[in-house]
Amino acid sequence: MEHLKAFDQEINEFVDYMFGPRDSRVRGWLLLDSYLPTFFLTCAYLLCIWLGNKFMKNRPPFSLRAHLIVYNLGITLLSMYMLIELILATWEGGYNLQCQNLHSAGAADIRVAKVLWWYYFSKVIEFMDTIFFVLRKKSSQITFLHVYHHATMFNIWWCVLNWIPCGQSFFGPTLNSFIHVLMYSYYGLSVIPSMRKYLWWKKYLTQAQLVRIYITPIFNGQKSFRNVRGQNKRWTNSHL
Repeated sequence: MEHLKAFDQEINEFVDYMFGPRDSRVRGWLLLDSYLPTFFLTCAYLLCIWLGNKFMKNRPPFSLRAHLIVYNLGITLLSMYMLIELILATWEGGYNLQCQNLHSAGAADIRVAKVLWWYYFSKVIEFMDTIFFVLRKKSSQITFLHVYHHATMFNIWWCVLNWIPCGQSFFGPTLNSFIHVLMYSYYGLSVIPSMRKYLWWKKYLTQAQLVRIYITPIFNGQKSFRNVRGQNKRWTNSHL
């Protein structure tokens, strides 16, 4: 236990050295004070993929239709909540897309930070995307890019919540929450055979995902050319 505490202290001192002082407004929030829970959950995710593939090697795939409907409905509703709440909170705080101060909107900043905590936490819930692939033996879906995306996003958003929990951080989650409402709705409906004939809009979903991929780095890139007051420069540059 003492070794674990020492390791925890060393890890947290290292990230503090890398990115500077943390935002005091999120102190005490679940999973944020120490990096270890996020790190261990990520390791558990990777271990589950490895062990799951071994477990399923000589077994037939599970159907999991009911589980997938409930799961995708849950993610859709959570994404819808985050989308609506971010729109309302940023409107209340008078947020802009170019140079949003981290400490300019008072209660609205805290409101945004609370939604972004849910966005961070949703990343560990979305580990189930891969677990369902493993149990259904959809090996072609478990690509390096898929696993890398899920594993890194959870860790990146731990950093975002600790150093820039509001301000410019709102844009990506707002856009992604909108896409996720569409995406997980599609996933949920696609496992119901009678609904598949109504999913003609899949090609538009793919196009929306591609637009998101291009818009997000452009938005993040323009921040490096602007003096965003109150922004942690060391973290912003590392994040880019």
